[in-house]
Amino acid sequence: MRSFFLLTVALAATPAAAEEGWIEMFNGSDLSGWKLNEGNGIKAEDGMIVISGERAHLFYTQREFKDFVFEADVKTTPGSNSGIYFHTKYQDEGWPAQGHEIQVNISHTDPVKSGSLYNRVKLFSAPAKDNEWYRCRITVKGKTVRTEINDKVLYEYVEPPGVSEEPQIGDGGLMALQAHDPKSVVYYRDLRIKPLDEAKK
Repeated sequence: MRSFFLLTVALAATPAAAEEGWIEMFNGSDLSGWKLNEGNGIKAEDGMIVISGERAHLFYTQREFKDFVFEADVKTTPGSNSGIYFHTKYQDEGWPAQGHEIQVNISHTDPVKSGSLYNRVKLFSAPAKDNEWYRCRITVKGKTVRTEINDKVLYEYVEPPGVSEEPQIGDGGLMALQAHDPKSVVYYRDLRIKPLDEAKK
């Protein structure tokens, strides 16, 4: 009985994230696995990635993703703007020329609010509040993008056939976080991603 009990406890302690194919993207202490392209306002602090300072982008460079589910806790401060990029490529400076941005903005002057798929789906009502953590989930599968805030589906966008506007959805690429301007301070924690193509194998 004793051996059986110990085995049961060991199995119960197996991390659920590992069982389900999740990749933890941030170790909570430093920016290992990430690459900053410009600026010096992005740092790891107290278990969070703190986004501030001049325009910059922090790229997760461990691998590229095509179909996936991404999750992160996000907290904005009043008047702040940031973004979560997917299917992008590393570049030394400037706004990313490739990929798509999920907006992070509760009260910045830009009317396009958190959860929006920039230039494709524009939401003008903030789905959360400044100075409060909210959970952002982004699911990309083929030409479909679904965004959820605190488990509420904001939309499911399907890129229609024949779209010529670049960039197109589905090409795959890196994930990245955006520092938008010197007045913006945004926090991220518990970032993880689950590749969906691998989950099918």
